[in-house]
Amino acid sequence: MLGQDPDAAQELMHSWTAEMSARAQAAAELSDRVATIAASATGADGAVRVTVAASGALTDLRLDDRVQRIPGAELASIIMATIARAQAGLTEQVSIAVHDTVGVDSESGRAVTDSFARRFRRPPDEPDRWERDAGNGW
Repeated sequence: MLGQDPDAAQELMHSWTAEMSARAQAAAELSDRVATIAASATGADGAVRVTVAASGALTDLRLDDRVQRIPGAELASIIMATIARAQAGLTEQVSIAVHDTVGVDSESGRAVTDSFARRFRRPPDEPDRWERDAGNGW
């Protein structure tokens, strides 16, 4: 019985401590990796390019001169849809980081992945009119 064997109890305690230490180290590595994640996406056949940080905040917006041909309201819609696609890319990168660190089946891994999936849902993959018309030399 474990309670009567001090060596077995000590070994169990060392094993448990090592496991907790490994989990904490994996969680810290996941946190570090997630903090540095960024994702980019393009819209209007490459005329719009956005980059978002791990928080989902826009960190870069590049507009090609071709956007001058797009009405303002439509351009705004294209930019917002492109940001949403970039944010959805964060979820994919976080899933990879979870897999590589704490594991997708761990409680913390599921919590982190689910959090990103809820905040940054993948928008429908519908090309905007400018992407459909790109072949026509817009």
